[in-house]
Amino acid sequence: MFEPYLYSAPALLLVAATTLIPIVIGISYAFRNIMLLDPTSGDFVGLDNFRELLRDASFWNALKNTVVWTASCVGFQFLFGLILALMLNRPFPGRALIQATIFLPWAIPTFLVGMNWSWLLNPAIGPLPHWAYALGLMNAPDNILSDPDYALWGPIFAGIWWGTPFFAITLLAALQSIPREIYEAAEIDGAGGLERFRSITLPFLAPTMVITVLLRTIWVANSPELIVVMTKGGPADASQIVASYVFTQAYQGLNFGYASAVATALVLLLLVYAFLLIAIRQTMLGRR
Repeated sequence: MFEPYLYSAPALLLVAATTLIPIVIGISYAFRNIMLLDPTSGDFVGLDNFRELLRDASFWNALKNTVVWTASCVGFQFLFGLILALMLNRPFPGRALIQATIFLPWAIPTFLVGMNWSWLLNPAIGPLPHWAYALGLMNAPDNILSDPDYALWGPIFAGIWWGTPFFAITLLAALQSIPREIYEAAEIDGAGGLERFRSITLPFLAPTMVITVLLRTIWVANSPELIVVMTKGGPADASQIVASYVFTQAYQGLNFGYASAVATALVLLLLVYAFLLIAIRQTMLGRR
C-alpha cells in the first residue's frame, strides 16, 4: 500500500530540501528584524515589517511599476508570439531557418539581453535613439534609460524581444495539435478565415493561452534581471519593480527582514492572480 510513496520519497525529500524549506525560512524572515551586518539582529518583530511596507511610498511605486512592467511585457509577448505562431503554422520555403532565428532570443541569458539592449539604447554607441529621432518618435536622440518618464520602457522593450519566443513556441505546438479535418469541414461549410479562427482556433488555444499567460506573468513579475542590469531601478526609482526592490533592500540596504516582507507580499499577490486565472481556465475547459 505504501510502496509507491516509498519510491517517490527521495524525490519528495529533495523537493522539500531545495524548495519548501527555503520558502518557509524566507517567509519567517519577514517577521524578524534581520540586518546583515548587525550580529545582534534577528529579533521577532511580528507584523512590524508589513506595517512599514504599507507606509512605504517606494513599495507602492514599485508595485505600480510592476503592474505596468508585467502587463506590457506579457501582453506584447503574447500578441507577437501568437502572430508568429500563426505564421509559422503554415508551410513555406525556409520555415525551419526562420523558426530557429525567431526562437534564438529565448536561448540568450537574461543579463546578456539587458547589456545588449543597454548598448542599443545608448545614443553614444547604439542606433535605436538615432532611428527613433529620424522617425520623429523622439525630439532628440537621448537615452531613454536616463529619463524618469520613459526609463521603464527600455527593459520592457528588451523583455518583449526576449520573451516573445516562449509564446511562439508554446502556441505553435498547440496549433499543430488541432486536427486539420476540423478546418477542412468548416471550409466546406463556407466558413471564412476569420470565422475559422474565432470558432476553431481560439477555443482550442484558450486553455493553452491561459496557462502560458499565467506562467509568463509569474516569471516576469519575479524577474528583476533586466531592470537591475539596465537601470538598477532608477533614475529616482522610476523603473523599480517589486522584485528589484527586494534585491535593493536585501543587497544594498542589507535589510533582509524587510526585503522578505516585500517578497512575501509579492508572493501573496501572485497567488491570488494564479488562483483567479486557474479558475478561468477550468471554466473554459468545462465549456468545451
